[in-house]
Amino acid sequence: MAIDTLPYPTDLTDGVVTLRAHRSGDAEPLAEAVRESVDTVGRWQDWCHAGYDTADAEQWMALARKSWLLADGFEMLVVDANTDRILGGMGVNQRNKEQRFANLGYWVRQSEQGRGIATRAGRLAIGFAFASVRVARLEIVVAEHNLPSRRTAERLGGTFEGILRKRLVLKGESLDCAMYSVVAGDPAASAP
Repeated sequence: MAIDTLPYPTDLTDGVVTLRAHRSGDAEPLAEAVRESVDTVGRWQDWCHAGYDTADAEQWMALARKSWLLADGFEMLVVDANTDRILGGMGVNQRNKEQRFANLGYWVRQSEQGRGIATRAGRLAIGFAFASVRVARLEIVVAEHNLPSRRTAERLGGTFEGILRKRLVLKGESLDCAMYSVVAGDPAASAP
């Protein structure tokens, strides 16, 4: 049985941000971006903590590559299109091949938040998910009280479908989450 792997994209850019695969030299700059973001991203993601180091980044990058090769998920860095500075991360992940849906996850380093980075990168990732991964549905699951991420989901054209009870676990506690979706045929699904 053939695995439906996809090559790493090389052209996911809007001229301001670029989505690209992790590279061998990314571990330390990625760890730095994560540590910088503990007060904001760390509030909603357990993996974002003050002790995040190069070894954590290398482990994540290896897991991301394996997931990509198995076509289970497609984790990318969000970088400045001109300087290649790491701005955050974007993933089309938790792919369900049989039912043709996946999750869209994103984070932006603290010093770059509020500049539309997640929206720009999200549009690129949505285009990739529908054109290359060929999903029929992309879900964005956000902790109910994570208002910045919810606003991003709305700016990306996600349709609010409701509150899912006890959907995510953060710091050992189950949280209610807002569910947004983009489906084939939505204007957002065909955006560049």
